[in-house]
Amino acid sequence: MTETLLRGRILSFHRAPADGEDTDAYTYIEDGALWLRDGMIVRRGDFDEVAKEAAGVPVTDHRPHLLMAGFIDTHIHFPQVQVIASWGAQLLDWLNSYTFPEETRFADEAHAARMATAFMDQLVAHGTTSAVAYCSVHGTSVEAYFAEATRRNMRMLGGKVLMDRNAPDGLRDTPQSGYDDSTALIGKWHGTGRCDYVISPRFAITSTPEQMEMAQALALENPTCHIQTHLSENRDEIAYTLDLYPQARDYLDVYQTYGLLRGNSLLGHAIHLEAREIDALAESGAHPVFCPTSNLFLGSGLFDHGGLSARGITSGIATDVGAGTSYSMLQTLNEGYKVLQLQGQALHPLQAFDWATRGNAEVLGLADRIGTLEEGTEADIVVLNASATGAMALRMERAETLSEELFILQVMGDDRAVEEVYVAGQASKTQGAHSARVAA
Repeated sequence: MTETLLRGRILSFHRAPADGEDTDAYTYIEDGALWLRDGMIVRRGDFDEVAKEAAGVPVTDHRPHLLMAGFIDTHIHFPQVQVIASWGAQLLDWLNSYTFPEETRFADEAHAARMATAFMDQLVAHGTTSAVAYCSVHGTSVEAYFAEATRRNMRMLGGKVLMDRNAPDGLRDTPQSGYDDSTALIGKWHGTGRCDYVISPRFAITSTPEQMEMAQALALENPTCHIQTHLSENRDEIAYTLDLYPQARDYLDVYQTYGLLRGNSLLGHAIHLEAREIDALAESGAHPVFCPTSNLFLGSGLFDHGGLSARGITSGIATDVGAGTSYSMLQTLNEGYKVLQLQGQALHPLQAFDWATRGNAEVLGLADRIGTLEEGTEADIVVLNASATGAMALRMERAETLSEELFILQVMGDDRAVEEVYVAGQASKTQGAHSARVAA
């Protein structure tokens, strides 16, 4: 049995804050404690009270820093770690110029393993403890991804992309091989440890109707597997999709026709939606995923978070590395704020941090396990320092409220603001928490 007691300021959300005055949406403890045992949070409360119960348990003192649930990234591409920051082009050209050639390298087992280690190093360094990733078309990439997640005991979701057309040699499967490979990988990894498999038709352009039928079969056979794909990111993409599927009423109808629209479906981007598509999303309970840094980088458009929320549609928020420009969920929230500002929509920092933690966990149906600091949940925790840089420290001299501190982290923060990361209760950031003081 391994135990530790973390001391610091604690912030955990119970639901999405309606606005900046909604203090009932979260718990904040000025001098708090988290008692961790074997990867779980067994007790949370005021430090003096919990420390009495946990007499003899080693204490790691993170004061004055803020302890929150680890960040959750609901849309990221594992094989794109070495094409992030590739210059220029919009979506389809960017895929053909950078992404597809890079992903062919993941047929090599040693390369996939090396990249999996580097990928998860970056996630942890930036405070992300769980993610939903697209692997490449190769089973080797999925094996490397889940093997590394298992080694670190991270709660990770992912799957091999299905793509049997409009991609280069070495990056296509067939409807049957895609089904067979996915079935084998689901059998090995879905529900193994903290891993869950995601059925992943990349997008309609790279899958024939025959492959979509196989994806439908996978979805029917594996109802507990999430489904992930891309939707309405770019107007040229939409036009090409409708050329390939002329019978479809709209882009979303392609996925809907093949039974891929359900409550655990994750639809990346969802920017340029028709009224019927919005109705279908609301009815199905499927989740769009907002990828602000990617949408700005590729010039794709502005995500209508306010409009979708008004229809009762719950969206995730994500980095979308490698078209996304940062592994940091802090910087993702920063750019998300700006995208919404351009549309006259507000994103209060309390709402932003709820979104990147409990909100994304709710989208994944995992809020009973991750995304909060509730007792009985998994001990994935990020320690945040709002004075991590000189510029941040200077700004913090004038901060008077928790919301101001959070907004400084959101706008100015990156991996330097992440003092430590606990994955299943284990301190995991490569450089450690420089300011932590460990005492018996």
